[in-house]
Amino acid sequence: MPKVAAELSALQVRRLSKPGLHAVGGVPGLYLSVSENQGRSWILRVKIDAKRREIGLGSFPSVSLADARDKARAMRADIDKGIDPVVERREARAQRAMEQRPKMTFVDAVHECFRTKKKPEFRSEKHAQLWLSSITQHVIPRIGARAVSELTVNDVLSVLQPIWLTKTPTAKKLRQRIEEVFNWAAANGHFEGANPARWAGNLKEMLPAPSRVSKSVGHPAVALDDASTWFGFVKARAGNGVRALEFLAMTAARSGEVRGAVWKEFDLNAKLWTIPAARMKADRAHRVPLTDGCVALIRALPKLKGSDFVFSAPRGGQLSDMTLSAAMKRIHEADVAANRPGFTDRVSGKPAVPHGLRSTFRDWAAERTSYPREMAEIQLAHTVGTEVERAYRRGDMLEKRREMMREWERFLGV
Repeated sequence: MPKVAAELSALQVRRLSKPGLHAVGGVPGLYLSVSENQGRSWILRVKIDAKRREIGLGSFPSVSLADARDKARAMRADIDKGIDPVVERREARAQRAMEQRPKMTFVDAVHECFRTKKKPEFRSEKHAQLWLSSITQHVIPRIGARAVSELTVNDVLSVLQPIWLTKTPTAKKLRQRIEEVFNWAAANGHFEGANPARWAGNLKEMLPAPSRVSKSVGHPAVALDDASTWFGFVKARAGNGVRALEFLAMTAARSGEVRGAVWKEFDLNAKLWTIPAARMKADRAHRVPLTDGCVALIRALPKLKGSDFVFSAPRGGQLSDMTLSAAMKRIHEADVAANRPGFTDRVSGKPAVPHGLRSTFRDWAAERTSYPREMAEIQLAHTVGTEVERAYRRGDMLEKRREMMREWERFLGV
């Protein structure tokens, strides 16, 4: 502890004029600092956690000698309690700065979160816009204009409750997206406290479990018994969109994988289609064995000048998802027009869609063959097994899958 100096009077302090530090007494470590141009301020010298600190207590005479001693005593009392006044001041300044800056609204938080974090993470513009449009449609009209720092769990409930029972899959995704916005806001200093959109220990206690109020329904698929008839209709039609649909059925690939296929991904001599990781849902390259029918289909396709796409649109760009959907819809409608039942899902009764063809293939593998489950899952480019199992399994059953796809081709009636 600093040596206690002689206690100066207010008049003696006022007369101090020599530049430097002058101990004024009354409180250990209290000094009046006099600058070369006669500026005067109070300094408290202390030792905190073995570190020497000089803490300013204000200027003289705005802060009188008596006030300086009172401040110094209070500060030393805090230090004795383990409080670091320097850190406390710094935190107080940061808090004041946060309180004084304009509060970010939820809509601004949404757009900043989307621009700086979410959009770069998406592999396609379509998925990025789906993330943003769902919030724009359901959330912004209710709480968008409010300061994100003032929103509570009740505000989140006001968004979710109207659609939780009627549009459960949408509401479930929406809750996750709202939670992401709050996480971004908290990380960037615009929100404090527990995330009001979190599920565990929060909304889980206020909303029924999604699995209890909404049964997951897959994409409508062509029934197994109708598959060869449907495929015959496909083969009888012309157009790049129909050929893409035919190839999709033969490979059990996703629509985006087929529509985005470019010539350099194919090795027709090796009967192999390698889809790069950047185009795959699981972010891993995927090898697709090609049957003789697939190779013949690809070789017969015209190469449009200036376009790299295998199944190109008339002007050379990529086919739209609607092109395949429309082709499938026309086949269904043609069957109905001929007084036949059309091609509908055996569970939902809805007309089959392109993505449902993957379910048709999966049902065939499970119900009409003895191929291992994981072989069909690998063909569908699904994640199979635990992370440890995947680390040890280096192969992808390519040649075994090739034989499976030949049998699938025969089932379709290629």
